[in-house]
Amino acid sequence: MPGFVYVVDDDASFRMAIQRRLKLAGYEVVTYASAQQLLDDPPGSSHPGCILLDVQLPGLSGPELQTSLLQCRSPLPIVFLTGHADTATTVRAIKAGAEDFLTKPVSSEQLIDAIERAMAQQEAVRSQQSKLDSLRSRLTSLSRRERQVFDLIVRGKINKQIAYELGTTERTVKAHRHQVMTKMQVLSFAELVSAAERLGLLDSEKA
Repeated sequence: MPGFVYVVDDDASFRMAIQRRLKLAGYEVVTYASAQQLLDDPPGSSHPGCILLDVQLPGLSGPELQTSLLQCRSPLPIVFLTGHADTATTVRAIKAGAEDFLTKPVSSEQLIDAIERAMAQQEAVRSQQSKLDSLRSRLTSLSRRERQVFDLIVRGKINKQIAYELGTTERTVKAHRHQVMTKMQVLSFAELVSAAERLGLLDSEKA
């Protein structure tokens, strides 16, 4: 899986060695000698990538950089690679969302496997977000009346009940219902309910 790996490590010889290994595996590699360097020149997020991060760094530590990136809502997954592993640090890093925690020395196979899994997870999240953004866009394309019909449909109301609540005719409701299905790009009631659930609209109806 092609992509960028951003290596943050204060050991120059290690950075050179890991850069060579990753480039041989087909990755683009950017290296940083400190956490602050990465924050000063943050990596892009428009392409697959992950951060390979040491724990003990001059200035800002690896876990502290992880916290900063979380606060900045960075979408890049983090794989820790350190010669100073301990259980407490590992647990905290994983709980904070790190994809993996590796200990030096690490085999090329183990390293590449961790990077590939991190990038695959990033792509899955990106895909889900893209689908959700598309659903939101379709929802905003509904007219005010169509949105009212949508909200009542996904609550299980039949056309007759909707017509009564909105003070209109069943025939008009059927027309709006058809438009809702078309604009939301669904073929069935079940798909429409699923879309509403993914958009978080059914929870507020239950509240």
